[in-house]
Amino acid sequence: MRSRHVSVWIDAPPDVVYAFAADPHELSRWAAGLAEGSLRPSADGWVADSPMGQVTVQFSPPNTFGVLDHVVRLPSGEEVDNPMRVVAAAPGAAQSEVVFTVRQRPGISDEDFDADIAAVTADLQTLRGILEGQ
Repeated sequence: MRSRHVSVWIDAPPDVVYAFAADPHELSRWAAGLAEGSLRPSADGWVADSPMGQVTVQFSPPNTFGVLDHVVRLPSGEEVDNPMRVVAAAPGAAQSEVVFTVRQRPGISDEDFDADIAAVTADLQTLRGILEGQ
């Protein structure tokens, strides 16, 4: 399995970035690769209509460490673990780095892995644009 860390710097404090990115109601505004339209709560997590079909997303519990990990259950039943963090540039800084780890799962071609990386990169750029008011 290969991994690629994709990151973006955002000119906003980490608590602001975390609060926005952790809100499932905001996910469809910036994560086009995952959600088309709003997420709906369910007994198994949050349900989203995605480019892959209906998926279920289970988020890490709220925390003070900037952890935004989430598990996506694909229509096939496969579960994809997505590590994600908001990291302060420095203590008290008003800049944040958002880091998302993209993993090449077994059976995923290099081309599809590259497409996943491109989609995550675009999503993080959208997140930055929203939070920086662009």
